[in-house]
Amino acid sequence: MHEITTEIDINASPKIVWSILTDFARHSEWNPFVRQLSGEAVLGQRLTVSICPPGGKAMTFRPKVLVAKPNAELRWLGRFLMPGLFDGEHYFVLSQLGENRTRFVHGERFSGVLVPLVKSSLESATRAGFEAMKVRAESNSPHADEFESVRL
Repeated sequence: MHEITTEIDINASPKIVWSILTDFARHSEWNPFVRQLSGEAVLGQRLTVSICPPGGKAMTFRPKVLVAKPNAELRWLGRFLMPGLFDGEHYFVLSQLGENRTRFVHGERFSGVLVPLVKSSLESATRAGFEAMKVRAESNSPHADEFESVRL
Protein backbone atom coordinates (compact mmCIF):
# COMPACT_ATOMS: atom_id res chain seq x y z
CA MET A 1 0.00 0.00 0.00
CA HIS A 2 1.11 3.56 -0.72
CA GLU A 3 -0.41 6.64 0.91
CA ILE A 4 -0.14 10.28 -0.09
CA THR A 5 -1.43 13.14 2.01
CA THR A 6 -1.25 16.78 1.06
CA GLU A 7 -2.37 19.72 3.14
CA ILE A 8 -2.74 23.26 1.90
CA ASP A 9 -4.22 26.42 3.38
CA ILE A 10 -6.38 28.30 0.89
CA ASN A 11 -7.41 31.93 1.19
CA ALA A 12 -11.06 31.22 0.41
CA SER A 13 -14.08 29.94 2.31
CA PRO A 14 -14.90 26.21 2.47
CA LYS A 15 -17.96 26.99 0.33
CA ILE A 16 -15.77 28.33 -2.50
CA VAL A 17 -13.31 25.43 -2.20
CA TRP A 18 -16.18 22.90 -2.17
CA SER A 19 -17.73 24.49 -5.25
CA ILE A 20 -14.44 24.12 -7.15
CA LEU A 21 -13.86 20.58 -5.86
CA THR A 22 -17.33 19.41 -6.87
CA ASP A 23 -17.49 21.25 -10.20
CA PHE A 24 -16.30 18.06 -11.83
CA ALA A 25 -16.76 19.23 -15.42
CA ARG A 26 -14.13 21.94 -14.88
CA HIS A 27 -11.41 19.93 -13.08
CA SER A 28 -9.39 19.57 -16.26
CA GLU A 29 -9.18 23.37 -16.50
CA TRP A 30 -7.02 23.62 -13.38
CA ASN A 31 -5.83 20.13 -12.41
CA PRO A 32 -2.93 18.92 -14.59
CA PHE A 33 -3.50 15.31 -13.45
CA VAL A 34 -7.25 14.95 -14.15
CA ARG A 35 -8.31 14.78 -17.79
CA GLN A 36 -12.02 14.21 -17.15
CA LEU A 37 -14.23 13.95 -14.09
CA SER A 38 -17.98 13.53 -14.30
CA GLY A 39 -20.88 12.55 -12.08
CA GLU A 40 -22.31 14.02 -8.89
CA ALA A 41 -20.91 14.30 -5.38
CA VAL A 42 -23.75 12.25 -3.91
CA LEU A 43 -23.41 9.30 -1.52
CA GLY A 44 -23.48 6.01 -3.44
CA GLN A 45 -23.12 7.58 -6.89
CA ARG A 46 -20.51 6.41 -9.39
CA LEU A 47 -18.16 8.95 -10.92
CA THR A 48 -16.06 8.69 -14.07
CA VAL A 49 -12.47 9.81 -13.48
CA SER A 50 -9.83 9.88 -16.21
CA ILE A 51 -6.29 10.69 -15.11
CA CYS A 52 -2.95 10.83 -16.85
CA PRO A 53 0.16 10.72 -14.63
CA PRO A 54 3.09 12.74 -16.03
CA GLY A 55 4.95 10.50 -18.43
CA GLY A 56 2.35 7.77 -17.93
CA LYS A 57 -0.67 6.38 -19.69
CA ALA A 58 -4.22 7.59 -19.18
CA MET A 59 -6.40 5.53 -16.85
CA THR A 60 -10.14 5.70 -16.27
CA PHE A 61 -11.87 4.75 -13.02
CA ARG A 62 -15.51 4.47 -11.98
CA PRO A 63 -15.26 5.19 -8.24
CA LYS A 64 -18.15 5.06 -5.84
CA VAL A 65 -18.79 8.07 -3.59
CA LEU A 66 -18.45 6.96 0.05
CA VAL A 67 -18.89 10.36 1.77
CA ALA A 68 -20.32 13.63 0.44
CA LYS A 69 -20.71 16.26 3.19
CA PRO A 70 -21.02 19.67 1.51
CA ASN A 71 -18.27 22.13 2.46
CA ALA A 72 -16.61 19.46 4.64
CA GLU A 73 -15.66 16.09 3.07
CA LEU A 74 -15.73 14.12 -0.15
CA ARG A 75 -14.46 10.54 -0.31
CA TRP A 76 -14.57 7.88 -3.02
CA LEU A 77 -13.19 4.42 -3.74
CA GLY A 78 -12.12 3.46 -7.23
CA ARG A 79 -10.52 0.51 -8.94
CA PHE A 80 -8.75 0.19 -12.26
CA LEU A 81 -10.17 -2.71 -14.29
CA MET A 82 -10.47 -5.16 -11.38
CA PRO A 83 -9.89 -5.23 -7.60
CA GLY A 84 -6.24 -5.65 -6.67
CA LEU A 85 -4.74 -4.20 -9.84
CA PHE A 86 -4.83 -0.50 -8.85
CA ASP A 87 -7.28 0.52 -6.12
CA GLY A 88 -7.51 4.01 -4.69
CA GLU A 89 -9.47 5.54 -1.85
CA HIS A 90 -9.41 9.31 -2.19
CA TYR A 91 -10.54 11.77 0.43
CA PHE A 92 -10.80 15.53 0.52
CA VAL A 93 -11.39 17.24 3.88
CA LEU A 94 -12.12 20.95 4.22
CA SER A 95 -11.69 22.68 7.60
CA GLN A 96 -12.59 26.30 8.15
CA LEU A 97 -9.66 28.25 9.64
CA GLY A 98 -11.34 31.63 9.59
CA GLU A 99 -14.06 33.49 7.79
CA ASN A 100 -12.32 33.22 4.43
CA ARG A 101 -9.63 30.61 4.96
CA THR A 102 -9.76 26.84 4.51
CA ARG A 103 -7.38 24.01 5.28
CA PHE A 104 -7.69 21.52 2.45
CA VAL A 105 -6.44 18.00 3.13
CA HIS A 106 -6.30 15.50 0.30
CA GLY A 107 -5.38 11.91 0.99
CA GLU A 108 -5.07 8.89 -1.23
CA ARG A 109 -4.48 5.28 -0.24
CA PHE A 110 -3.38 3.13 -3.14
CA SER A 111 -3.02 -0.62 -3.26
CA GLY A 112 -2.55 -3.18 -6.00
CA VAL A 113 0.15 -4.59 -8.24
CA LEU A 114 0.48 -1.46 -10.43
CA VAL A 115 1.13 0.94 -7.54
CA PRO A 116 4.95 0.49 -7.46
CA LEU A 117 5.12 1.41 -11.15
CA VAL A 118 3.37 4.78 -10.81
CA LYS A 119 3.72 5.91 -7.18
CA SER A 120 6.36 8.62 -7.73
CA SER A 121 4.38 10.28 -10.52
CA LEU A 122 1.19 10.07 -8.43
CA GLU A 123 2.74 12.07 -5.60
CA SER A 124 4.17 14.88 -7.72
CA ALA A 125 0.98 15.18 -9.78
CA THR A 126 -1.17 15.26 -6.64
CA ARG A 127 0.86 18.10 -5.17
CA ALA A 128 0.79 20.06 -8.43
CA GLY A 129 -2.95 19.55 -8.82
CA PHE A 130 -3.85 20.96 -5.45
CA GLU A 131 -1.47 23.88 -5.70
CA ALA A 132 -3.48 24.65 -8.86
CA MET A 133 -6.70 24.38 -6.80
CA LYS A 134 -5.31 26.94 -4.34
CA VAL A 135 -4.67 29.38 -7.19
CA ARG A 136 -8.19 28.80 -8.62
CA ALA A 137 -9.94 29.17 -5.24
CA GLU A 138 -8.01 32.25 -4.22
CA SER A 139 -8.74 33.95 -7.52
CA ASN A 140 -12.46 33.53 -6.69
CA SER A 141 -12.17 34.84 -3.11
CA PRO A 142 -12.75 38.50 -2.24
CA HIS A 143 -10.20 38.13 0.60
CA ALA A 144 -7.39 36.48 -1.35
CA ASP A 145 -4.74 39.03 -0.38
CA GLU A 146 -5.26 38.66 3.39
CA PHE A 147 -3.35 35.37 3.85
CA GLU A 148 -0.38 33.52 2.43
CA SER A 149 0.33 29.91 3.42
CA VAL A 150 1.06 26.64 1.69
CA ARG A 151 2.04 23.39 3.38
CA LEU A 152 2.67 20.32 1.26
